[in-house]
Amino acid sequence: MLYTFKSKAAANLIMLQANAERVLEIIGKDNSPKGILLPEHMASAIAKLEAAMTQEDAALQAARAAGQPAPRADAVSLRQRAVPFIDMLRRCHKAGKEIVWGV
Repeated sequence: MLYTFKSKAAANLIMLQANAERVLEIIGKDNSPKGILLPEHMASAIAKLEAAMTQEDAALQAARAAGQPAPRADAVSLRQRAVPFIDMLRRCHKAGKEIVWGV
């Protein structure tokens, strides 16, 4: 299943289900196939995503420092998945427009 995030202030953003559900979980939204994110909650969502990306980056650095093998080359990090969503959040927050999905 695909999630399509829509807003009047930004282009549609399409994510695979697993990636979208992870992002929604991080920002404190349920994994419902339908939802809305209001502009007043976007600053908090951005902060939560940035904190999660920083935490994942630190864990990767610690693993490398400990000599653990690097993740698979085809693995995609949270940062790569979340940056387009953060961009959408910033644009929508600035314009005062909500983001919806599943509608």
